[in-house]
Amino acid sequence: MADIKPPRTAGATEPVFLREEEVRQGIELLFFAYRDFTAEPDAILAQYRFGRAHHRVVHFVGRRPLMTVGDLLTILRITKQSLNRVLGQLVRQGFIIQHRGAQDRRQRLLELTDRGRELERQLSEPQRIRVAAAYRKAGPQAVEGFRKVLLGIIAGEEDRRRFDRRPERQ
Repeated sequence: MADIKPPRTAGATEPVFLREEEVRQGIELLFFAYRDFTAEPDAILAQYRFGRAHHRVVHFVGRRPLMTVGDLLTILRITKQSLNRVLGQLVRQGFIIQHRGAQDRRQRLLELTDRGRELERQLSEPQRIRVAAAYRKAGPQAVEGFRKVLLGIIAGEEDRRRFDRRPERQ
């Protein structure tokens, strides 16, 4: 089992939040939260015979219109073959359109169609409601703490840097 405790100094006591049971419960909470976070979108995706990979593509293309296929591959960390299968379905069914790059014609820029924006809205609306309710209940300090925990779980520095600048409140 991996050691989760920092090196002990003489007379130091272990913080409660670093105890084995607390860490294991945090992992379990993540499993339960993910199950419930994805349940409603999964039901919508099933209507189209889509899976969670389709949801991730629609989400990220919706968040960054005209992103390149290469950028999407970097974010998702999947093979080109896997992405091409999912992306091909989304393009054929009219959820995503591909544009050629202005400078590099080999570049494929991705954008949601109106149909894709509606699917993205349907998929993310229950998640936004769930997260907003949890944030509201927890309060601003807990939200910032949760954000720090999630950033700490993300393995890559480059991925963490994506969140350096927080979106402005509207």
